[in-house]
Amino acid sequence: MKLAQFLLALLVMSAFIMAFVFSARRLLGLRIGIVRSLLAGLVSVVGLAVFSLLMQRPEQRGILTGVQFGSTLVVTTGFLAVLEVVAPSGTLGGPRGWVRSVRSRVARTRRYWHIVSIAMRHGLRPGRYGAVPTVGRGPGSGRMARPLRLALEEGGATFVKLGQVLSTRRDLLPPAFIAELGRLHHQVSPEPWQVVGEALERELGMPLDEAFAHFDHEPMAAASIAQVHAARLHSGEEVVVKVRRPGVREVAECDLQIILRLAGTLERRAGWARALGVVDLADGFATSVREELDFRIEAANLATVSAAWTRRSEGTGIRLPRVYEEWSGEQVLVMERLSGTPMGSATAVLKGTPEERLALARKVMVNMFHQVMSDGTFHADPHPGNILLLDDGAIGVIDFGSVGRVDAQVRSGLRSLLFALNSQDPAALCDALLEVVTRPEEIDEQRLQRELGRFLSRYFAPGSTPSVQIFTDLFRLVQRHGLTIPPEVAAVFRALGTLEGTLMLIAPGFVMVEEARTFADGGFARAGGDPLGQLISPTDVMAAWELLRRLPRRLDRVTSALEQGRLGVGVRLFANARDRTYIRSLVHEILLTFLAATSGVMSVILLSIDGGPVVVPGIGLFQLLGYHLLVVAGVIGLKVLFLISRGGARN
Repeated sequence: MKLAQFLLALLVMSAFIMAFVFSARRLLGLRIGIVRSLLAGLVSVVGLAVFSLLMQRPEQRGILTGVQFGSTLVVTTGFLAVLEVVAPSGTLGGPRGWVRSVRSRVARTRRYWHIVSIAMRHGLRPGRYGAVPTVGRGPGSGRMARPLRLALEEGGATFVKLGQVLSTRRDLLPPAFIAELGRLHHQVSPEPWQVVGEALERELGMPLDEAFAHFDHEPMAAASIAQVHAARLHSGEEVVVKVRRPGVREVAECDLQIILRLAGTLERRAGWARALGVVDLADGFATSVREELDFRIEAANLATVSAAWTRRSEGTGIRLPRVYEEWSGEQVLVMERLSGTPMGSATAVLKGTPEERLALARKVMVNMFHQVMSDGTFHADPHPGNILLLDDGAIGVIDFGSVGRVDAQVRSGLRSLLFALNSQDPAALCDALLEVVTRPEEIDEQRLQRELGRFLSRYFAPGSTPSVQIFTDLFRLVQRHGLTIPPEVAAVFRALGTLEGTLMLIAPGFVMVEEARTFADGGFARAGGDPLGQLISPTDVMAAWELLRRLPRRLDRVTSALEQGRLGVGVRLFANARDRTYIRSLVHEILLTFLAATSGVMSVILLSIDGGPVVVPGIGLFQLLGYHLLVVAGVIGLKVLFLISRGGARN
C-alpha cells in the first residue's frame, strides 16, 4: 500500500516537473536537449520544495498552491533563460563540450587580460580611445603610433600580423601610423624537429620514410603559422613541405576572439573607430587568418589561379608550383620546389637588356591585372620574397595562403575605374568609384565629380609621373565624401602597391600607373579580347536593347500624366517580409511589456489594500489576487527580457 502511494506520488511529481519544463520551454520558444531538460527539472524540484515550505501551511488549506506553482515556473523559466544566454543551445555538445568550453573561456579570459595589460602598459588606455585620428595631419596626429606598434609586437604573432595588415591601409591611417607599423617584424624560431615530425606523421598517417625518400629536418623558412622544409619524393621529384605549427590554431583563434572583442569595444566607444568600421576590418582579418591556417584553402587557391593562367597565353614564362594533393591536407601542404632565387636577392644576377627586363616586369603586372579584373582571385601579397627568378630565366610565384577575392560587380567597377583614369574622364571616374565603394544615403555627386576632375588634372598632367600612391590619395578624397572602401577593394590596391615595389626591382624606373594605362588602352585586346568586350557582354547588350525599345513609350506615358496632373507615386508600406516580421515582433514585445507592467502595478495596488474579504486567516481576497498577478507579471517579464536579450545578440 505504501509502495503504491509512493509510486503514485512519484508519478504525480514527475508529471508536474515535466509540465514545468515544457511550459518554461514553450514560454521562451526554445528547443532544448535531454541534459538541459534534466537540469531544468532539478531546478523545478528544488523550487517546488522551497516554495512548499514557505507557502503551504495547514491553516491556509492550499489556497496559495497556484502561487507556489507559478513561482516554481518563474524560477524554471529564469534558469533556462539565463542558461540560454550564457551558453546557447547547440554550442556545448554535451558534458565534454561543457568542459572544453569552460577551459576555452578560462584560457581566452587569461589571454584577454594579458593583452589588456600590455595595452595599458604602453599607454593605450580606454580613456584615450578618442585620441586616434582617422587621416589627421596635424601636430600630435601620430602620438599613439609608437605605443601601438610596441603593444602589437609584445602581443605576439597574430597581433604582429594585424599590424602588418594595417600598415598597408594608407586610405585609413595617418602617415605616422603607416610608417611606425611598417617597422613591425616578427622573428620566429622554428619548432623543434621532434614536435614537427610527430605532427607531420600524424597528418600523413604514415612514417616519413614511407612518404619521402629524403626530408631535411632543418627548415628553409619559419613563420608564425608554418615552417617550410625541403624534401624529395620516392619518384625523385624535389618538393617543399609546408607544415603548420602544432597548437597554432588554438592560439590564433583565442587571439582573433580578443581582436574581435576589442574591435567591438572600440566601435562602441570611439567615433573614429565607427568611421573606420573597425569591426568589419577585424572580421576581414579574422577570415584571412583562418584561411591561412587551413592549407587545403591555399591548395584550392593555387589550383584556381593555375587554371586561369593556363587558359591565357600570358601564363607562359610565369610558373606556379604544382600541389601534390595525395600528400597534402589541412596541416601539411606538399608542393613542387621551384628552383630559383627570391626577387629581393636576385636583382644582382638578373640578366637581360633594360627592354627585356621591362617586358618581364610588364608580364608579371599583366598577370596580376588579369587575376584581379578577369579571374576574381588574386595573389594578395606579391612581395619580392614570393616572386622568384627561376634558374631557367622564368618567373615563379609562390605562397598563395593570402589571396584576395572580388566579385563580378567589383571587377566591372575596377575595369571601369581603370578606363576612366586612362581617358581622364571625371564623370566616368565618379560612376566607377560609386560602383566599388559603399555609398551613404546622401552624396553630392556634382561636388565629388568636380574634385575628381581636379585630381585628374593634378596627377595626369603632361610631364607628371604618377605612382600607385595616387590610388591612396584617390580613396582619401572619396572618403571625405562619406564613402567607405570595402576591404576587398582595399586588398586589391594593397596588393598593387606591394607589386609595384617588386616590379621596380625587376625593371628600375618601372611606372605601374603608366603601364596600367597602356594595359587599359590595349592590354585586353592583346590578351585575346578588347576593352569593350570585357566591359559589355552579349547579355548586357540585349538588356540595354530591351530598355531602349520600351523607353519612348514609357516616357510618353510619364509626360502625359504629368501634363494632365495625374502623375503619382505608389508606395507599399511593409512590402518586405522582413519589415512585417520586425513590426510584428515589436508589437508583440510591446504588448507583453504592457501586460507585465499592468499586472505588476495591479498586484502592488492589491497587496497594499488593507481589509476586504478574508479567504483564510491572514490572507485576504485582495492579497490572494495580488500574489497571483505578481506571479503573472514575473512570468511575462521574464519572457520579454529573454526576447530582448536574444534580439540584441542577433543584432
